[in-house]
Amino acid sequence: MADGSQNPKEAFEHALAATARAVAEDKALEVKFTADVPGYVQGEMRISHLPHKVRMSDVAEVRGQADSYALKHRHHDAKLHAKLAPGGAIGRAIFDAVEQARYEAIGARAMAGVKGNLAAVTERRALEAGLARPSTDDEGRLSHVLGLLVRERLTGAPPPESAVVAVESQRKWLEESVGHLLDTLEAKVEDQRGLAVISRTIISELIGDGEGDKRDREDEEDASDDSDGGLPDSPEGEAGEDEDGESDGAEASDDQDGETTEDDASSDAAMEEVDDTEAEAGEGKHEGTIPWRPNRPLDQLPDTPFYKVFTEEFDEVLRAEELCDTEELERLRKYLDQQMAHLSGAVSKLANRLQRRLLAQQRRHWQFDLEEGILDAGRLARVVSSPMKPLSYKLESETEFKDTVVTLLLDNSGSMRGRPISIAAISADILARTLERCGVKVEILGFTTKAWKGGQSREKWLQAGRPKAPGRLNDLRHIIYKTADAPWRRSRRNLGLMMREGLLKENIDGEALMWAHNRLMGRAEERRILMVISDGAPVDDSTLSVNSGVYLENHLRQVIGWIEDRSPVELIAIGIGHDVTRYYKRAVTILDAEQLGGAMTEQLASLFAETIPSPRRLR
Repeated sequence: MADGSQNPKEAFEHALAATARAVAEDKALEVKFTADVPGYVQGEMRISHLPHKVRMSDVAEVRGQADSYALKHRHHDAKLHAKLAPGGAIGRAIFDAVEQARYEAIGARAMAGVKGNLAAVTERRALEAGLARPSTDDEGRLSHVLGLLVRERLTGAPPPESAVVAVESQRKWLEESVGHLLDTLEAKVEDQRGLAVISRTIISELIGDGEGDKRDREDEEDASDDSDGGLPDSPEGEAGEDEDGESDGAEASDDQDGETTEDDASSDAAMEEVDDTEAEAGEGKHEGTIPWRPNRPLDQLPDTPFYKVFTEEFDEVLRAEELCDTEELERLRKYLDQQMAHLSGAVSKLANRLQRRLLAQQRRHWQFDLEEGILDAGRLARVVSSPMKPLSYKLESETEFKDTVVTLLLDNSGSMRGRPISIAAISADILARTLERCGVKVEILGFTTKAWKGGQSREKWLQAGRPKAPGRLNDLRHIIYKTADAPWRRSRRNLGLMMREGLLKENIDGEALMWAHNRLMGRAEERRILMVISDGAPVDDSTLSVNSGVYLENHLRQVIGWIEDRSPVELIAIGIGHDVTRYYKRAVTILDAEQLGGAMTEQLASLFAETIPSPRRLR
């Protein structure tokens, strides 16, 4: 029990953690409270702290988070879910939403209190998904709407008030299309496999095969149709995202990317052939609200023979000053400092530790009492007192510390919004200061896209008659926050740009990694280090909607393999909430963005502490 010394919020969190373990029927379940994005991953749930001014709705939402994750822990089989999931962003989003409605319905049907808590958190999800706002993007909202209809079927609970318009606008055609299948879900509420079979059939009825992100394939082939193909209008409407901001089993994929679900009977037969024991363990947590990140096991990714770009005409590489005027940069920098004031002290201590380690390697060592070299002025008194003794000379010993440059490549995608991007910016800032004091040059780069829907590249593709397999179909935006030769004091304010609303969009990691690598290769320093900070796999809906679902991921894998095997650049990566060790040989994954400063410092410190390898030669 909580002791009398606890304040009311601590007592509430203590009781909530105990309740969550009881609902989950697992005393060992790890329950943490965070100011970052809440979520559940691999037996650990992270629940939002209550705000300073607590309302009853806040309490209900936090309880709803805990109940949802506890029910997921108890009733959801991640391996089975990953094995049965379809390909394609929209198909996967529907599959995730139906499964979430299933395991939450089990708790809501058994406990009235849980039902009320889940209603509160469902209202919050609907608001975050933008269902309260008018939109013509029915396809982008399809997973959210269908999840609410399944919830209504299984629990009798109507859609939340903020989502009524969105649900009712699609209810009629959904009932006509798949209403007969929705009616069969209640009998399978305790059977994850059986409900998954029905879910796959629903997806087949609505959007065709699992890889297509279109309800109407004929529309895609109609060159006269200049619509946006159902891509989302805004970050909140990204397809493929779970309703509570997480992607269940995001590290797994279906066995056959081209699989097509034909009817209920054939789907059932296909599902019976699945061997659950062969499924990859674990599931990924999606940080932020957007976008869904397809982190699949590497052995399930087919090789892509080549990577191509539809057009580079609209790509841009800009300095931070070109995207924002000086006055706004100063304001954004002050905002960043205020946001992370409590964190900078902890990261500074780690940076000081790194500085001491670097300076220890750079310290001068002298050899004395030599017969030639530089005259040792400190020994001249001995020559005066004993004229017969020879003059003493000294030489500075060679240091093993090589002339070094470090590039920090920061993921500027929408899912980094909030605390992750703030901590990434302030950590990069402090490390740049530290390394500069040690004589190590630092470059800070960022990567994102100019648009959510492919921008001008996609418009040009539409005008060209929608050629098949166009390759990358978005406008790249690569940002230079600090060049290696620029002093920190001149670039400090540039990092505030990451706080600018609307900057963070989608991420095409493979090309960004190659861009940063090529900049490093142009440097004269003997040792070159590239550190990538990201929160998952590359994702760009415009590209993935008209290419293979693993197109960008395969390209990233190929670029990483080339750098690690053939380049003298030393590559390390830090993943926030996603397992980047699947891609990089030298990497670390952190669950909480607040661990980023320490992870960056320790990774760099470990590199500098190693015996410096001789540069690899490009073949």
